[in-house]
Amino acid sequence: MIDVAEYLRRIGVEGGVPSPTLESLRALHKRHLMSVPYDNGGAADRLPPNRGLAEIPLPRVFAHVVTGRNGGVCYELNRLFHALLTALGYEVLMVAAAIRLADDRFGPDEEHSFNLVRLDGRTWLVDVGFVGPSYLEPLELSAVEQEQYGCAYRVVERGDAHVVERRPRDGAWQAVYRFRPGRADRDGWEAVRLDGLDDYARDSVLAGTTFRGRAAENGQHVLIGRRYFTVLDGVETTRVLVKKDEFARVTESIMIGG
Repeated sequence: MIDVAEYLRRIGVEGGVPSPTLESLRALHKRHLMSVPYDNGGAADRLPPNRGLAEIPLPRVFAHVVTGRNGGVCYELNRLFHALLTALGYEVLMVAAAIRLADDRFGPDEEHSFNLVRLDGRTWLVDVGFVGPSYLEPLELSAVEQEQYGCAYRVVERGDAHVVERRPRDGAWQAVYRFRPGRADRDGWEAVRLDGLDDYARDSVLAGTTFRGRAAENGQHVLIGRRYFTVLDGVETTRVLVKKDEFARVTESIMIGG
């Protein structure tokens, strides 16, 4: 169990416990991305002695992210959001995904995890644990183009899988990640197959380069090492933060907000 009231305060949701509607889901999703940063710093140290991602107790994740007001990575943030949405009365399933690499190939099938929400006969992609850039509000499982804050998104079938694709303003379509809806499970993180992922996660995603990101009202700010990426109203910019004071200011803005 989680403390729903404390969780809602953490993401800046006021006015009591929201009803399980699409409007509420959109608000919760965006507030979460704006309030809780993605941060892989120290994530490997938070793994249990056996390094198994599925063995991390949910109360420990809650204490770190909600009570401690820290950021986290996908298996922490989306697992927590799964618990929150379930407690609010949504039908939530967790699914694994393979992230697109720089050479346009995909990584391991269980490299990422996020949630699917079934609501009023439609299925929505819900992901508050991806460094970005990606969707700020739930994305319908549909090949129809969906616009959010200057960017277009669609979910297209590719063989036995679906691929989330994104197109910035004046840009081309590009894959974000690939997943198989048929493997989604309502039981949460423990139901996602993790065979062979733990070593990969420890040695690459959770170690070495620091990934940090936070959503803004009209886009996202992403810091990968010293490479600073922004997408605001669909317009992308990228630069390397050479000066220490500038790097410190951007890092603080992403981690603390403001």
